[in-house]
This record gives sequence, C-alpha cells and structure tokens, in this order.
Amino acid sequence: MTPLDQLKRAIRGAAAYNPDVQAAPACILWPDRERLWEPVITQIQADLPELLVLGDYAPEKRSGPAIWLRCAIAGTLEDTTFDAETPPILYLPGVGRQDLRAVSECPEALKPLAELQYRGVIWTQVNAKDWTPLAFLSSQQGGLGLDISRDSATRQALLAALPRLLKEAITDLQSRHLNADAFNTLLTGGDPVRDLLDWLNQPEAMKDGMSSHEWRAFCQVCHSRFGIHPDRDSALEAAEKLTQRQGNWKTVWLRFTEAPHRYPQLIEQLRRLPPPDLGLFPDPEEIAVWPQLNQQEEERLYYALCELDNKPAHQARERLEALESEHCMRRDWVWADLGESPLAMALAPLAVLAKVTQRSLAGGQAEDMRKSYASEGWRADDAVLRALAEVTGQRQQEAIFTAIRSVYYHWSDEAARHLQQVWKPGVDGLKRGEASSHARLGECVLFVDGLRLDCGKRLAQRLARRGLEIQEHTTWSALPSVTGTGKYAVAPILGSEAINDEPEGYQFTPITHHLFKKLLRDHGWQVLERRQVEQLHKETLDTSKPAWCEFGDIDHAGHDRGWKLAQHLDDMLAEVAERIQALLAQGWPQVRVVTDHGWLLLPGELSKTELPASLVDTKWGRCAALKQGAHTEVARFPWYWNEQVHFALAESIDCFKAGETYTHGGLSLQECVTPELVVTGTAGLKSTVVIDDLVWKGLRCTLALEGDSDGLTLDLRRHAADSASSLVLSAKPFKVGGKSSVVVEDDDLEGKTAQAVILDSAGQVIAQRTTTIGGDN
Repeated sequence: MTPLDQLKRAIRGAAAYNPDVQAAPACILWPDRERLWEPVITQIQADLPELLVLGDYAPEKRSGPAIWLRCAIAGTLEDTTFDAETPPILYLPGVGRQDLRAVSECPEALKPLAELQYRGVIWTQVNAKDWTPLAFLSSQQGGLGLDISRDSATRQALLAALPRLLKEAITDLQSRHLNADAFNTLLTGGDPVRDLLDWLNQPEAMKDGMSSHEWRAFCQVCHSRFGIHPDRDSALEAAEKLTQRQGNWKTVWLRFTEAPHRYPQLIEQLRRLPPPDLGLFPDPEEIAVWPQLNQQEEERLYYALCELDNKPAHQARERLEALESEHCMRRDWVWADLGESPLAMALAPLAVLAKVTQRSLAGGQAEDMRKSYASEGWRADDAVLRALAEVTGQRQQEAIFTAIRSVYYHWSDEAARHLQQVWKPGVDGLKRGEASSHARLGECVLFVDGLRLDCGKRLAQRLARRGLEIQEHTTWSALPSVTGTGKYAVAPILGSEAINDEPEGYQFTPITHHLFKKLLRDHGWQVLERRQVEQLHKETLDTSKPAWCEFGDIDHAGHDRGWKLAQHLDDMLAEVAERIQALLAQGWPQVRVVTDHGWLLLPGELSKTELPASLVDTKWGRCAALKQGAHTEVARFPWYWNEQVHFALAESIDCFKAGETYTHGGLSLQECVTPELVVTGTAGLKSTVVIDDLVWKGLRCTLALEGDSDGLTLDLRRHAADSASSLVLSAKPFKVGGKSSVVVEDDDLEGKTAQAVILDSAGQVIAQRTTTIGGDN
C-alpha cells in the first residue's frame, strides 16, 4: 500500500452518501489554491481515469476550461463518459474552496463550476481547509498520520520529493521520523552513500545529470549527513574526509571497499592527496586507506623477495614466513581487490611453498617417495602455480620467480637425484598392463593429457563441490614420461599383438593413432571423438558400451605458454569438470580419469645437460633416443614397451635443451607420479568446507573456511535460502587462504540476527552459520 493508493481511496471516499436520504453527488471537487498537487497530478491521473483538470483545453490530457468540464460531467462529450458508481473528480489548481462559495464574486471563468458545490461534494479536511500534501500525509483525521517535521526546509523537501514519495510503501514511512533529510534522500534515489560516492567519482557528470530540485536535495543531504556541500566544497576536500573515516564517512568508506572498481576517478583523487605522517608504528588500518602507502609496501616487498636470490634455501624459507606475517593483512585491503597488491597476494602460496619444502622428499626407496609426494609434496607444486598466477607485470615476475627458485629448485633437484639413484628398473614404476587393467566395462575413460598430480587434486576438489563422489589413486607413469609412451599404457588395449616392440618415430609411441582406435573398438570400446565430448549437451550417446574419450589441453598449453600455464590452468580444469559431469549425465555409471605424465615447471628456466646431437636420433627436453653404438655418460633407462630398448634421461631436473621452463619426459616425482580419479554420482548440493572462524569488526564480517574455497562466495542474509534477503551490497568471493569479508551498511541492523552463508559457483548454499550483526561470534 502506497500513499498514492490511500490518496485515491480518500478522494473517491468523499463521494460516499446515504441513498435513503441523499442523491448521488454529481462530482467531487478537489480545490488546490496553492497548486501544491499540480506537479504530480499527471501521475495521479494515471491511476484515476475519472480525474479531470481545470486548465487549458487539452482533451487528450483530460484537461480543459470550466465549460468543458461541465460538458464532460453532463456526458455530452464523445470521449468522456463515467461509471454511474464513480463520479468524476475535478481538480481545480489555483482555486480555493472560498473562491467557489462566493458565487457573486466568482471569476467569470469559474462560474460554470460554482453551482457544482451544491450538486457535488468538495474533498477537504474536517476543518474545511484544502488538503495539502503535508496535511494529507501527516493528519490523523482522514490522512496517513505520518510523523513529519513542520519546519520550512521539510515542507520544501516534501514537495520536491512528492513524485517519489507517492510510490513508497506506507509501512516503510510509518516507522520513521520524516524530515528534510529523509525527503531529500528519497528525492535523490534513497541511497545517499551511493550518490556521494558517484559524485566523488564524477563531480561534474553527477551535477549535469540531476534536475535542479534533485541537485539541491543532494547538496542538503550531503551537508546534513556528511558535513560537506557539493556546491561549495570540492571533491578533493570530500575525498580527504573519506580517508579520515569519521562518523558517517566510515560507512562511505566501507561502501567504497565493497565495489571499488566502480569508482576509478575517486581512486585517482585519493592518489592526489598527500598521506599524513603516521609515525614509527602506524596502525595498519590507517595505512590501508592510502594507495600510496600500499604501493610503498609493495615496493618494500619487491626488494625483500629479490634479495632471496642470495640466501640459502633454509634462510629463504624463514624470510618468506616472516614476510607473510608482515604483509598478510594487505590481502584484505581494498587495493588487493583492485589488483594493486600482486606480491602480497603471491605471498600466501609462497609461504605454503616455504612450509612444504622444509621436508625433503629425498629419502627411502622409490615407493616411499611416491607416498610422501602423494601425501604432502604435491602441495609445493600447487603453491608454485598459485604464486605464478598472481604475476601481473615484469617486476612482479622478477620477484616471484626469485622467491620460487630460492626454495623450490633445491627441493625438486634433491628429490629427483635421489629418485634416479634408487630407481630399480623392472621393480619400480608402472608394470606392463597394470594401469590399463583398472579399466572396467560399463565405464567411460576420460584421458586428460598432462594432468599432473596437483592438477588432479584441484580437479577432484572441483568435482566434489559439484556433489560428485571421487576415489583418488596415484600411480607411476610409463617411462619415458611422454604422451607417446604413457597414453597407451593407461588405455584398455591389453594383449594386443599390434603393439610394436620398437618406438614409432620421435614420439616414443608403440602404435599409430589410427590403429589405437581400431584396437579399442576391437576390444568392445567405443571411441568418442573430441567433437562429441565438446557437445555432449547436444548428443545422445550409447552408454551401454564402455567408452574412451580425450579432452583437455594442459600439456599443449604448457609447451606453448611455459610458466603462464599457471594463469590459465583453473579455466582448463573447469572445462574438464564440466565434461565429466556431462558424461555422467549421459548415463555412464562412472568416469575414470587417466593421464599419461606430469611435468616440471620452473620459472627462470631449467638447467641444461649437454648431449651432442651427433649421438641421438631424437631429443626431447628430458629424454632422447640414442643412436646405435653411441657412448655417453648420460643415464639410460629401459622403454616401458620393450625393456631391451633404452633411452637417455637427463640428470636431476635438467634438460637436454636450453631455455626450457616447462618440460617432461624424465624421471622425477612431478613427471612420474600421476593421478587416477574414479568419479561417480550426479551433481548436487554437497558441502566440502567447514566454517572455521567468524569475526565482526564493527559492521564488517570476516569469515574463514577450512577446505577448498576456490569459486565460493560469502553472503549475509536474513534468511539463508533467500537471496533477496541479503543485507550486503554484494556477495564476496573467498581469497587465497579461505577468507572473505562483507560489510553491513545499515547501522540499524546492528544487534540483529543474520545468516552467514557460503555459496558455490551456482549460487547454492553449501554452508551457513547464524550470527549477530556487529557481535562477537
């Protein structure tokens, strides 16, 4: 119910009569000497088709002089007829009730209407005065009874805001004291904080886009609420108040931090302001306001990371952990959301890298190393990729490359050397037919080229968030760790006599691709082409037979992009997850995800091992096929498909080619310990995270999760399942480390109960916790 609804009811109610003793009124006269209703009369006419206006002749607007109104009432006009139950309403701007009562003194233009005061009724207050907007809204007798101030500023603001006021919900108006500030706020859109930020961002455009009434109302709201006047104060002066965050300006700052990308010019205003002297031990909250000081911290961190180049690995790890303690809070600053703290963002995975690499994997036998790597060691590789994903420019690249190499190179090198020393050909590694024996009839096998173990872990987390069940296993890849050898080792083609004992060409492959597909079909497997896999939503496939399919370009992207693979990996894994879900939706009871090999990735390139071209038939980054009779000190290992055929393998994590950042083919944990995932179920709601901590600081709620938080967002709602009940400007994604924060802008909500909800990428609630806004939870 709105004031306009009540206004219509009140005016029409004036025609009520007792049919036993009275005749129906011919019309309802609505006098308005001061013309206070005139600016909204067209708006009211839209809801009152029987409303006619005294004025210039404009029948299309239901307006005309007195004689036209008389004709309309009499029904002599073709386009003007009225329901017998709904008498016409005549709005009389500039005419008061007294003007009509003195018939002898009535102006000639009004005389045709004078006698209608006897045949009709006049809509007036109980004291016989004209209804003004203020009287109608505030009167307890016949009006709405709202609590409205009576000062001159409020009267003016009410009239200016009247078009919008008529459309407001009465229940919202009844719960407030309405003064000039309230009406000015309504006139400017009802969100003074947003309007102020828009003005700070584009002062001239904001003014040009407002009417004079709206601009005047906006200035008055700014003056009363924030202590600035846009007509007298500059945006730069207002920006300085923003940095101080005192009083209502604290809410403005919090709103700015919720969506800083909306205000690029405001950010430039802040850069123009000189930061204050914050002393020797400044409050981090004070530093957080200033982009210049954040940039200084980034510069300090840049030099600190570059200095790690001269430190031994154990000291570099200690230094990374100390830097993380110093800079971790900057990831919660607004400048991180704006991409201005890439090094602070990279520190989170770099600290994980430092922690994981404290434990060497160079110990025990090969199988012991595999178990250690599958348990925790893979997290180091994952941390390297996450740190590289934060690189945004040459300086960040230099610092992050240096930090990674300072702790990761020695750790990887040491593990690879030890693995190669303890490796027992014929005992360790993948046995002939071992991987392909896992395949089961009735399943779909999805081959993903280059799905390293840490990538498999990320993929499993994505699938779990979709509500799927995943069984994870690790195995050794076939040697050498290249696609030509490893892909066919995990395929269901056991016992085929078509497999060659000599590798085909430079790929170390025992079979041609054409023959491979024929063998699969001969073994009862259908082969899905890539086109079919990409368009599963358009295909209906035969799920009564097992299927082999291939999808994913991780290895190809690694060779093409080098370290920049890290910045595209999540998108590629998301596509793989979608294909797996689509395959299950087709009807296969399970999808088995297999791969051929992992890979080494070291920013700044891997070291080169010399192997003269005259000694080799084929040379890859990490392995080579030697010419018959060639003599070299390089280690040799038997080929998976024929132990009598050997290949040369580069030492440690070195390469036979210079300038390699991404490569594979050798013997290391990263290249040779590969994942296998068995995925079942149908996608649905499933929580894979636990809310670890929830803290209020003022009206900012910060929540920490245990578990994988990639792709999740935080919202605060009155009702957990109702997105329309959100109490914040927008849900916020979780950052690296599993933290997110949102701000409640309405101070009146402090102390109220709310639900902190965790949403997945589809917007479904996967976890929630009840909290008290502004409380200690």
